[in-house]
Amino acid sequence: MQTLVIGHKNPDMDAICSAIGYAEFKQASGVENVCAARCGNTNARIDFALHKFGFAAPVFITSVQPRVEDVMERDVICASRDEPVYESMTRIGENRFRGLPVVDDERRCVGLISGFKISQYLFPPKDKVSSAREVNASLRDIMETIGGRLLAGSPENDTRHLILVVAAMQTDSFERRLALMDHGKTVLIVGDRRNIQRMAIKAGVCALIVTGNMPVEDEILELARHHGTEVISSPHDTATTVLLGRSAVRAGRMIYDDFISVSADTLLQDAQREVALSPQFAFPVLDDERRLAGIISKSDFLKQVPRQLILVDHNELTQAVDGAGDISIVEIIDHHRIGAAPTAAPILFMNRPVGSTSTIVATLFQQAGFPISKNLAGLLMCGLISDTLNLTSPTTTEVDRAVMCELSRISGHDPAALASEIFSVGSPLLTMTADQVVTADCKEYEERGQRFSVAQIEELSFALFESKKNTLLDELEAHRAAHRYVFSTLLVTDVITQNSILLVRGAKSFTRLIDYPEAGEGAWKLDGVVSRKKQLLPYLTGLLARGA
Repeated sequence: MQTLVIGHKNPDMDAICSAIGYAEFKQASGVENVCAARCGNTNARIDFALHKFGFAAPVFITSVQPRVEDVMERDVICASRDEPVYESMTRIGENRFRGLPVVDDERRCVGLISGFKISQYLFPPKDKVSSAREVNASLRDIMETIGGRLLAGSPENDTRHLILVVAAMQTDSFERRLALMDHGKTVLIVGDRRNIQRMAIKAGVCALIVTGNMPVEDEILELARHHGTEVISSPHDTATTVLLGRSAVRAGRMIYDDFISVSADTLLQDAQREVALSPQFAFPVLDDERRLAGIISKSDFLKQVPRQLILVDHNELTQAVDGAGDISIVEIIDHHRIGAAPTAAPILFMNRPVGSTSTIVATLFQQAGFPISKNLAGLLMCGLISDTLNLTSPTTTEVDRAVMCELSRISGHDPAALASEIFSVGSPLLTMTADQVVTADCKEYEERGQRFSVAQIEELSFALFESKKNTLLDELEAHRAAHRYVFSTLLVTDVITQNSILLVRGAKSFTRLIDYPEAGEGAWKLDGVVSRKKQLLPYLTGLLARGA
């Protein structure tokens, strides 16, 4: 079971740092196969923090929706197109399968072979019982399948339509029957009846199979060589030799070549719909070149997906990685409002009113008595600094201050100096496109059945704002329309003055309710407002309530 510790879409510094930190905490706790993940791109400031403290970015995952590869069987037992069906049937029986995929020499799937079809071939219904003597195979195929030894001739490899005949009768009776046979297609199965052996060879039968390892006289073998008849010795009795001889037909001649296949990356729910009404016993999983990558049966759709999530820095499905609602969420570590993702079973849900999720992660290390490495302490400082604007945001608590002090001691970094480094890197208004500014740290919310988005960027001043304002408003409206939000907002925060400007695009019935001072069309001055979580979001939901 893989456990992914993952932050929200459009991850900010805290989402990335807390995911890495909590993944290390779970590893220290003895949890196996756990790793940090992200469902969005990093930015220049996050990249700076990761590089400074020696961490790779968490693995990038666009979706955790269950796919065929999550539940398919990878070690596939299959049949070769050129093997006798006897081997295929043996494998089917040993593994209690209903059938097998059939592959060529390059492991491309050419069809399916079923135990039912093989049994129908070996034991045909009464009205088709005469076909029980026929086999499409080469003499070499028959010899190898019965485990025989060549006594005379040189068996050909070409597949032919042959007829197996058992000489279990008196000589005069056999002579009459021999006259009615198609000698060129006849493979005579006989014991040590020398008269019948001579008679058949002189008549020109295709081959003679002598059962029970019975000796064959030299005079008979010489006669066979003269007439071009193959002589094969079988170690089995007559009944077994016949059954094995019929099983010499190659698997490729008995396949269903009109079959349903799926690819490994097909969504599980889509694959389930596709195969739901099919009577097919199993469904090959093929790659782009139709090579066999796995196999899936209908019972596999009931398997638990071997992946589970720990959500950090969010708890709402609208902000979670795509597909989060389709697999198990086993923990949530967060510091935002509760709009919790539904779960199938009780889980660990830790929601604390502190300034950052990195704060919570650090306290968990402390409570468990696990040491925090110097580099991880520095990284968690970055998450805490970013989310609290270096402890100046109204979301800051005494817990945050105490944690910052301890992390600073461990890492050897001064918070003010580190904050200065972080916020001086990569001004969003200077380094990002308008689309990136609007979506880089954007969260979706739902209140009273109405969906809206709130994005935020931090700048060292508003110097670049006026030149970018109209472009940002246009992009904000495009984002709102594309997602059918009631409104979309962008909070541009000056981390030095601790003031913000709010850009809003939405219905006039909503924007007319905003009572902050206007800063031009679609913009409002929010002095002293720096926190999306504690200040802006409650204000916006309050406006929705007033307008309801």
